[in-house]
Amino acid sequence: MTEKILELLSQKNYVKIKAMVTDLYPADLAALLETLSPRDITLLFRILPKELAAETFTFMDSDTQMHLISGFSDRELREILDEIFVDDAVDIIEEMPANVVSRILKNTDNETRKQINNILKYPEDSAGSVMTTEYVYLHKNMTVKQALEKIRQVGVVKETIYNCYVTEARKLIGIVTILDLVTGDEDSTIESIMDTNVIYVNTHEDQEVVARKFSKYDFLAMPVVDNEERMVGIITVDDVMDVIAEENEEDFSKMAAMSPIDDSYFKTSVFTHAKKRIGWLIFLMLSATVTGTLLTKYEQAFQAIPLLVSFIPMLMSTGGNCGSQSSTTIIRGLATGEIQFSDFLRVAFKEFRISLLVSTILALTNGLRILIMYRDIQLAAVITLSIMGTVIIAKFIGCALPLAAKKIKLDPAIMAAPLISTILDTCSMLIYFQIATIVFEQI
Repeated sequence: MTEKILELLSQKNYVKIKAMVTDLYPADLAALLETLSPRDITLLFRILPKELAAETFTFMDSDTQMHLISGFSDRELREILDEIFVDDAVDIIEEMPANVVSRILKNTDNETRKQINNILKYPEDSAGSVMTTEYVYLHKNMTVKQALEKIRQVGVVKETIYNCYVTEARKLIGIVTILDLVTGDEDSTIESIMDTNVIYVNTHEDQEVVARKFSKYDFLAMPVVDNEERMVGIITVDDVMDVIAEENEEDFSKMAAMSPIDDSYFKTSVFTHAKKRIGWLIFLMLSATVTGTLLTKYEQAFQAIPLLVSFIPMLMSTGGNCGSQSSTTIIRGLATGEIQFSDFLRVAFKEFRISLLVSTILALTNGLRILIMYRDIQLAAVITLSIMGTVIIAKFIGCALPLAAKKIKLDPAIMAAPLISTILDTCSMLIYFQIATIVFEQI
């Protein structure tokens, strides 16, 4: 389609272009626009109907948005801002430089500017920072007929009308769905049909907690209240999906021993990529010197039985893999809320039982292999016992470190494969050489 649009643009056949693009979803249209040259983006964007243009604008990346804003007149910018929801405007502002933010705020009405500023004051990654103030609220004394009439009047400019919130002196007292209203008796009062058991979140609650509540209750929207339980906004499921994607990306980065990157891979410079990775790499490299020191300490053992050296990679790899399995499982459990620090003993005992089963199978497999290949019972005993000890300690460390991180309010994701593997390299070598020293008494 891109080639066809470029061809029509060169022919200045704007009528046909408009017919082609108006049936596209805004997200698809935004992706298409981002493949065009800056000049063509501006030209095509101005062809779009006002409502479609505004919705498409919210799906674009920040660079494309900034390019369009720089080319907008104040009237054009005002038209776009009038059509988008407040939470989308906040998302745009957070990605823009100060001079662009000033221009955006200058071209919003007083009420919208006040709403934007209220959202911007909340801490980053809090429920307040991702909410929207555009929701439908009702009074308990309204009839169903009056409520439906109000929704018809104001619903078009609200984020969602599927859930309507009943407030009294700004305090949240109940909730009614659009289904309740359209199937209810017109003369019934809102108080008689509203659900008073309302699940809500506080403005300062972490967005990860909000995402877990959405997942647990299968909500389309959730009310947000302040410390005095006054309703200040709602969070919708589309915003929660963005939160989940953002949190997952952050966790993946930390689990790979990197600092999170805000922009996309190709839009981030080589220098920034290197800067985000080098800190952990230096730390892990220096930590690995402990293992090197241990190897030097047992140099005489290598000289006496050179074959011992050949099993070091296998033991280190086994320990790292087992630890990574446990840490990944526990990090996932902490992220979903299934596991808490109070479950430490239960988790440790379960991982201990798992480690006994796993280590027994791995140890027997390697023990038989060594007996067949080398016909050395002592060597088979050393490797068998070393594997069992390594797996047991690996499983314990793999579950304990993420739980400890959670307890001291660190992100458990930092206790992932790279760090766990580095720690376990040292532990596995200590276990291996201690057992070898005991078994081979002549060393």
